[in-house]
Amino acid sequence: MLFNSPAFLLFFPVVTILYFLFPHAFRWMLLLAASCFFYMFFKPVYILILFFTIAVDYSAGILIESGKTNRDKKRWLIASIVANVGVLAFFKYYHFLDDNISAFFHLAGTGLHFPALDIILPIGLSFHTFQAMSYTIEVYRGRQKAERHLGIYALYVMFYPQLVAGPIERPQHLLPQFKAVHTFDYDRVSSGLRRMLWGLFKKMVIADRLSFYVSIVYGNPHSYSGFPLIWSTLFFSVQIYCDFSGYCDIALGAAKVMGFQLMENFSFPYFSSSFREFWKRWHISLSSWFADYLYVPLGGNQKGKIKWMRNILVVFAVSGLWHGASWTFVIWGLLHAVYLLAERLFFRERKRDFNWFSMVSVFSCVTVAWIFFRAQTVNDAIYILTHLFSFENYNIIGVPVVSTFSFILNFTAIACIFLSDAFLFSRLSEKIRLSFPGATGYAYITNALMIIALVLFGVFEQQSFIYFQF
Repeated sequence: MLFNSPAFLLFFPVVTILYFLFPHAFRWMLLLAASCFFYMFFKPVYILILFFTIAVDYSAGILIESGKTNRDKKRWLIASIVANVGVLAFFKYYHFLDDNISAFFHLAGTGLHFPALDIILPIGLSFHTFQAMSYTIEVYRGRQKAERHLGIYALYVMFYPQLVAGPIERPQHLLPQFKAVHTFDYDRVSSGLRRMLWGLFKKMVIADRLSFYVSIVYGNPHSYSGFPLIWSTLFFSVQIYCDFSGYCDIALGAAKVMGFQLMENFSFPYFSSSFREFWKRWHISLSSWFADYLYVPLGGNQKGKIKWMRNILVVFAVSGLWHGASWTFVIWGLLHAVYLLAERLFFRERKRDFNWFSMVSVFSCVTVAWIFFRAQTVNDAIYILTHLFSFENYNIIGVPVVSTFSFILNFTAIACIFLSDAFLFSRLSEKIRLSFPGATGYAYITNALMIIALVLFGVFEQQSFIYFQF
């Protein structure tokens, strides 16, 4: 079920009202049933994959905790990880492995390849797989007690607001919240609804509108050069931010209405003054996951410069592959690894709070990397990179089916998101609230303007969120 669909417009208030009407002892049942219904809206049969991983990791958690020796505990942890990664590899990387292995053996003069299978990637598989893996790893490390309540554990994996695109929660943070009693609080509910409205604005007014231009150009990049490639690349940089952060805003807002607090996944990433800072602000739940469960176990930066460089390259290559079964994603990840390594090796990190030149430089490099993320093939990405400043046609818009009004509206939308983020980044809103405690009128005006913008400029053709494919 999409957050920007009429179905969710009915689903959310019904589930929320029932949640507050139900006695606390039965609320987990309601949320679990609602989450199953929410997920089955996409492809019902794939819920069986979720049930399989839930059964495996629930059992593994108990077996790890009750293991008498560290060897026993490690054996069950490995079994759990193999099961999770195995499911992920089969559904997400089967065709990728088949294509690359077939190409290798073709060069060797043989025709070896995997059997042809019609596999469709279950929606959000990477997200709930990583969330499930964090549970067994934390139990193994002794930082989380094994959850004995199967229903509560299943809800930890399937909680509908963050089931298909995160944020990827840790068990210590989310599991206790399912056992806490949440009462109706008007201020909290209002705050959650405003967060959801902001997310819908980002998605339907900005991201989905920008996607029209981006899809046309990136769908056939060899037909364009110069301005269309520049605009579409810039537009995608804003589109993916508004699309994914918009999803997270809706997820956090929906959870907050019911009394749950999910971790923040974005913190003004395009105002970063360094690449290290960018990865502390972009997709925070994933970057912290890789830091805790891959980078640190590999040795982090504690085993010399060469191994540290290797660890950075490995983590970002895996991060790229996590995003998609394509070399374009791997190159995207490695580009960010190169950015980080170059920054640490050749540039001394500035200590100042904010620097415009650094911010523009980081944003520009991140935007260049997005070319590989968005392009359908490596050849397309290379063509775009090499023709960005090839001005054979000086038509500013460059795409005949895009009107001047729509084009200007795109830039207006970009200006809106950057100005609003700059306003919040500078904490002016907090200063206004503290200086004028009774001056809440600006919030109501902002909400009204967002609703008007949604009605007038929102894209009501239901477009899936970009990160659903991961």
